[in-house]
Amino acid sequence: MSEHALPAGAMPARRINRSWSKFRRNRSALLGGAIVLFFVAVAILAPLIAMHDPMAVAFTAIRKAPSLTHWFGTDELGRDIFSRMVYGTRASLLAGMCSVLIALLVGVPLGLLAGFFGGLLDGCISRVTEALFSIPFLILAIALAAFLGPSLVNAMIAIGLSAAPLFIRLARGQVLAIKNEDYVQSTRSLGASNWRIIMRHILPNIMPALIVQATILIASAIIAEASLSFLGLGLQPPNPSWGSMLNTAKNFMTQAPWMSIFPGSAIFLVVFGFNLLGDGLRDALDPRQEG
Repeated sequence: MSEHALPAGAMPARRINRSWSKFRRNRSALLGGAIVLFFVAVAILAPLIAMHDPMAVAFTAIRKAPSLTHWFGTDELGRDIFSRMVYGTRASLLAGMCSVLIALLVGVPLGLLAGFFGGLLDGCISRVTEALFSIPFLILAIALAAFLGPSLVNAMIAIGLSAAPLFIRLARGQVLAIKNEDYVQSTRSLGASNWRIIMRHILPNIMPALIVQATILIASAIIAEASLSFLGLGLQPPNPSWGSMLNTAKNFMTQAPWMSIFPGSAIFLVVFGFNLLGDGLRDALDPRQEG
């Protein structure tokens, strides 16, 4: 029996320690983790960090350049861009994480059922998944968001449902690789129910792959939320969102370039951080990388 496919509760502590040691030695992964933790801290501490009310209009300070009073300048209504950026972090991280959670809750059970039981159920689920995969992720998210209506909650649902096929395929492939392991067959011969085998022996062993994919997908979900907000299908004004801030900033690229520079840079950094973190987790958790 290979070390990466073990009965639930049998994963040796040395593998966990080895994975953590590999992760700590990966400077790119540590940088990604630091970036993600920074943005999470900003989102949590937003009321303490923001210098002004993010929705307060000041017609005497319209499109002011960055200064000591307004670190990132002001927008077309005189609102403080730094404060809107800080509160916009909440919307972006919430959308990214909740969207991936929805995708996990929808995709993983279907992938488990398809891979474990096979047959007609697997055929139906696989054909629907392949049909959804033929539609680009962002196009499908835009279509679902437009159907559900413009709001942050609907945007998260649309992104989550659009990403679910990825987890269906991943979970199904992992189950097909594990379900014929000796310990699974032994458990079945002892009279364990299918539900017990799935929950106690298969699901724990596919979790590392799911965690890695979820971490990387959060970056795509954040970009998708920004895109939907840019198109007016996400968080609605005057609530701050990086995507909606870019939508407004496109009209003032020459007069007030800071209106687009800071939201765009924030999206780049948080996506960069999640990608580095996901790559680091993949290297640390993939047993094929172990000597």
